[in-house]
Amino acid sequence: MAISSKNNKMKIKNSILSFFFSLWGVMGFLQEKSGCLFAQMLDSASLANSPVFTLMEEALQNPEKVYRLKLRKKKFKIFPVDVLKFNNLQELDISKNQIKELPKELDKLQNLQVLNVSCNKLSQLPNSIGKLKNLKKIIAFKNDITGLPVQIGELEKLEVLDLWSNEMEFFPDELAKLKNLKFFDLRVILMNDEEQDRIRQMLPNTKIYFSPSCKCATGG
Repeated sequence: MAISSKNNKMKIKNSILSFFFSLWGVMGFLQEKSGCLFAQMLDSASLANSPVFTLMEEALQNPEKVYRLKLRKKKFKIFPVDVLKFNNLQELDISKNQIKELPKELDKLQNLQVLNVSCNKLSQLPNSIGKLKNLKKIIAFKNDITGLPVQIGELEKLEVLDLWSNEMEFFPDELAKLKNLKFFDLRVILMNDEEQDRIRQMLPNTKIYFSPSCKCATGG
């Protein structure tokens, strides 16, 4: 009876171990396929200390290990769609290029925390940017952006919105939803007193930087 009981316990133990090994294998398979399903969100310090990839060729060799990607001054005229393969990407710097449009599929980068698209030729941000729920910083100065999509209000974690030196004409009421926004740069943008006051009222707890107001018709 003792031997039989011991054997039963061993069978149960082996069954449990087998189950967990199988589960581990399934998780690994899913992670390999989806990339972002079990991605680890990094805090600011950990992200700052993560390796920076500056070459697409190198990054594509280990896409699941790419947390920070800096593609500055690459003379891109079109957004490199291979960037969307980096499901674990949390910081993207594609500044100082000549990109005119961001893809609507940008929301594939669900773990993105920092987006730097400054010094390009963008006229707008895609509506899909509102689906990047982990986004904390948007740096988009020195573009030709004329307005923000209403979906900007869905970015509950957004802390920094840098838009200085754009062609801004439209600021949606949804900006008022950005309760965590700490810094909003709107310098070198023509704007009258009424529009500046409207923006201040929407974001009373945000540090906002304006250039001196103009005697012009702005807002919408």
